This record gives sequence, C-alpha cells and structure tokens, in this order.
Amino acid sequence: MRIGFALPQFGPLAHHPEDIARFARQAEELGADSLWVGDRLLAPVDPIVGYAGTDVIPSEFRAALDPFAVLATAAAATERAELGTDVINAPWYPPALLARTLTTIDLLSAGRLLVGLGTGWSPEEYEAVDVPMAERGRRLDECLDALDAWWTRNPVEYRGDHWTVPASHVDLKPASRPRPPVYLAAFAPAAMRRVARRADGWLPIAVVPAASGAPDPVAALAERLPGVREAVEREGRDPAAFDAILRVNPSADASVDDIATTLVRAEREAGIQHAFVDLIYLGKDADQALDLVQRVLERARAS
Repeated sequence: MRIGFALPQFGPLAHHPEDIARFARQAEELGADSLWVGDRLLAPVDPIVGYAGTDVIPSEFRAALDPFAVLATAAAATERAELGTDVINAPWYPPALLARTLTTIDLLSAGRLLVGLGTGWSPEEYEAVDVPMAERGRRLDECLDALDAWWTRNPVEYRGDHWTVPASHVDLKPASRPRPPVYLAAFAPAAMRRVARRADGWLPIAVVPAASGAPDPVAALAERLPGVREAVEREGRDPAAFDAILRVNPSADASVDDIATTLVRAEREAGIQHAFVDLIYLGKDADQALDLVQRVLERARAS
C-alpha cells in the first residue's frame, strides 16, 4: 500500500508556514508516498450546517492556509511523493483559474499531481465566494468539462450555463498525460453516480476510531466499494482502471496503532492500495507531525 499524509495546513500547524517545505521533504525521506491538502475557507461563528453531522465547526478550521500555495511549496521541496487535493471545492473557482493553477502545480512537480474535487458542505463558505450553493452540482459538472477541454485541446473553448472559456490559445499543458487523474469525493446517491460516470477514482473517508454506535469504517468500505465498481462498469467504463484513495481521519484520541490497523485492514479487507492520514487533530507542530509520520509508517509496514 502507498501511504501518504496531509501537509501542515490547518489548526496549530497553519501558524507555522515556514515548516511546510521541511515537513514535505522529511516526510518524503521517511517514506511517505503522497502529500495532501484540503480546502477550507472560514469557520462560521453560528454555522447553518456543522461539520460531519455535528452542529459545530472544529476550532482547527479557524486557521487555514491556501491549498494551492501549500501544494506548490511541497512540489518544490520534494522529488518523488505524489501531491493530492482532498478536496478542492471546485464550484468556488472559475474553471480557467483552477485549470491554470493545477497545471502549474503539475508542471512544478513533473507530473505528480492527483486532482481531488468536491463540492463542500458549508453554506457560509458559498456565501463568502458569492456562488449559489444550490448550483454546486451543476457547476462541478461544468468544471469537469472545462478542465478536460483546457488540458486536452488547443485552442481551448468551453461554454456552459455557469462558466465560459472563450476560444483561446493555451500552450501550457500538464506534465501528466493526457491529463492529471481526477478523483471525486462523494457520498449522496447523485454524487456517487457522478463518480461512476466521470471520475478516475473515488475519495472515501474512514474516521478513526469510529464514533460510538457508528459502523466499522473499513467493513463499510469493503461492502460499498464493489458496488461502486459495478456502477462504473454499468457506465461502460473499465472498473479495473477505477481507483480509490482512502483518507484516514484520526480523532484527537486516536493512537498510532488505531491508524496503522485501519491502513492494514483497508488494504486486506477492501483492497485499498493508496491511503493518506490527516494529522489535523494530532499534530501540534511540524516535529510532532513528523514523529507521527515515522511511527505510523513503521507500524503499518511491519504488519
């Protein structure tokens, strides 16, 4: 299994951006196979929708670095590790700007970019970027079309209901050929249909340890993933070419053994070949986060 880790982007780690390059470089040296960013804009005081089924926003979301700047820093500091987004909230961004940014990062990293897109869940974040939240699904579909046009055609032209790219010469294309792989985060039925129809892979999540009364996340993933691949096949696509990258989301009381066991079980029981660990609730500074990287890798790879 390839094992990656989230970059220092949120919470206490975000207050020390000078550590991003060092963390990325040393995590790669320790054996991390991939490095990841997410996309949080703000933490509402009185949220309309809380995080992960709660009615609150974690305090860690009050400090958030720009995902593209963080990923570009990691690209410059590393040579081997893949660089992923889990996830960029695509409807927030005009596709032309998003395409230019992602193309730049892919070129900086010599083709190591993994593009993970989603739609987010916070009404206040949509209000802040002046995008109607009710349009998020349709805007994501248009974004996927526009990105594909930007990356695979020249001249580039796209015209949709929400986004337009006038016929233009775009000579810079990604180092990845024909384009970077695009993964989608999804849970609702309509979003999962989009995954089966359009994505190169799916981005599921496993919370560790599982909340009291919640189903075992690895068992749930092992049960659901075959159905996702069957849906991919029904769309006339090759299920063997369809990927899944698991985000392991440890809570503040998760142990290294909890994390490593989840990684090992995900590979053995669900066939997951690539996962990454989000350290948002565990890493208080870069040194502590790097110690966790080393211990998780040692424990998981010894099993």
